Amino acid sequence: MRIMAQMAMVMNLDKCIGCHTCSVTCKQTWTNRTGVEYVWFNNVETRPGLGYPRTYEDQDRWRGGWRLTKRGRLTLTAGGRLKKLLTIFANPVLPRIQDYYEPWTYDYATLTNAPLQEHMPVARPKSLLTGENTKIIWSANWDDDLGGSLEHARGDVVLEKISDQVKLEFEQTFMFYLPRICEHCLNPSCAASCPSGAIYKREEDGIVLVDQDKCRGWRMCVTGCPYKKVYFNHRTGKAEKCTFCYPRVEVGLPTVCSETCVGRLRYIGLVLYDADKVLEAACTPEDTDLYEAQRSVFLDPDDPGVQRAAEEAGIPHDWIEAARRSPVHALINTYKVALPLHPEYRTLPMVWYIPPLSPVVDVVRETGHDAEDAGNLFAALDALRIPIGYLAELFTAGDPAPVEAVLRRLAAMRAYMRDINLGRAPDAGIPQRVGMAPEQMYEMFRLLALAKYDERYVIPAAHAEQAHHLEELATDCSLNYEGGPGMGGSGPFGEASGAPVPVAVENFQVLKDRQTSDAPTGSFDRATRVNLLNWDGKGTPTGMFPERKDEA
Repeated sequence: MRIMAQMAMVMNLDKCIGCHTCSVTCKQTWTNRTGVEYVWFNNVETRPGLGYPRTYEDQDRWRGGWRLTKRGRLTLTAGGRLKKLLTIFANPVLPRIQDYYEPWTYDYATLTNAPLQEHMPVARPKSLLTGENTKIIWSANWDDDLGGSLEHARGDVVLEKISDQVKLEFEQTFMFYLPRICEHCLNPSCAASCPSGAIYKREEDGIVLVDQDKCRGWRMCVTGCPYKKVYFNHRTGKAEKCTFCYPRVEVGLPTVCSETCVGRLRYIGLVLYDADKVLEAACTPEDTDLYEAQRSVFLDPDDPGVQRAAEEAGIPHDWIEAARRSPVHALINTYKVALPLHPEYRTLPMVWYIPPLSPVVDVVRETGHDAEDAGNLFAALDALRIPIGYLAELFTAGDPAPVEAVLRRLAAMRAYMRDINLGRAPDAGIPQRVGMAPEQMYEMFRLLALAKYDERYVIPAAHAEQAHHLEELATDCSLNYEGGPGMGGSGPFGEASGAPVPVAVENFQVLKDRQTSDAPTGSFDRATRVNLLNWDGKGTPTGMFPERKDEA
């Protein structure tokens, strides 16, 4: 048994309201610069929909992830070393900019500087890539709130696996949001696809990063990632991806997307796993068994034997304690309500999801029945095979049984807690019907509904004695290069956190100057600027509020 630690995330899809705050704050932190205008390390998709980039889940087309050979060996779907060598100078399996979208801004100066005239002036959209007038035909979430479903729903790869009758009824059944970041997989196919060895998985916490010095821009990693969460910077010629905000994680702070999430739907914690079992789990013959196979890789941090082995492996004691308190481990292995995204890709992803129960509740409520009654909810779950089938294609490789078990636990929790909140004696039979004790169900409710900041984010800080294993904070950030958002560039949390800083809200002329200049444009008075990304929420940072006259 070889014990390792892994930072992981769980998202509760019942809480996501599709506000895109996580996407915007991540964009401003990591990809608010030239060369990555189209890049979203974090994006929120509407389901049903095509996703970002379009139809990224169609691995017959994009060739991402792993597949199992007839001999039971794991191989990259895109092909091995020989195939990569033959296509190394012209990778034919890459999303085009049209599959993402051509980013744009508006020529606001036309509105502000136009002379008096009969007709209202128009701020035309301008391409951020060419600077020319462009037509807006796609974006990172064009399916937002089913806005494009009538036209594009047939392109949803998951819907294609369901019958035509289900497709017709599905749109009327429910819609939900799916936030996505890099999965920081236990078995990352992007790292295995890189000819330069530039993508690596940190030994300390499992975060997957790109070494910008080693990257040669072959873009095989873009093909290899089945989630299409590795992007190409067309200015630097390097690959970039979500870093799990490791400069923040190393000091015990959550990722920017988690910190700013309006719905408080994200949980971050440490899990312990047996590295010797990763390959065995990824080679599980049946796709529908991959969910349980990955769960078997995780270790119980409360087991004294696991704790001793972890200490012998060099994992600090406070990290082991953090693993014991980890909300991620609780949601995945204790309460068993979190599921992986597309386990059939065999990358063993480490960003898991609690499937949404709200669609089922809404359907029951629309019938005029009590949507909180356990009998009504359980009956609805039995009848609503359509959403369970769709969710199963997303989270359990098509097996509806684990999804139904999760939804039953969530429905039982809702009904059980309703009695407690109304001052009635709770029905102990409700938890028993889903294999849980009443105390355990109450603790699950606290974690999902009432958990405070330090319960949702259990992140142990990095140890100074391990600094030689970690990226040196001042010199070796994976995105630290000229014009990049790394620690040696403008600041530790992107261009907006250091000096000098470009303006945050740009018109076309300012952006054009910025793109054609070797140095960032714009300036600011550091004494009057507060970077809230560095604020831990305690006290009042200097400069947040104007000085009072009696203090001046």
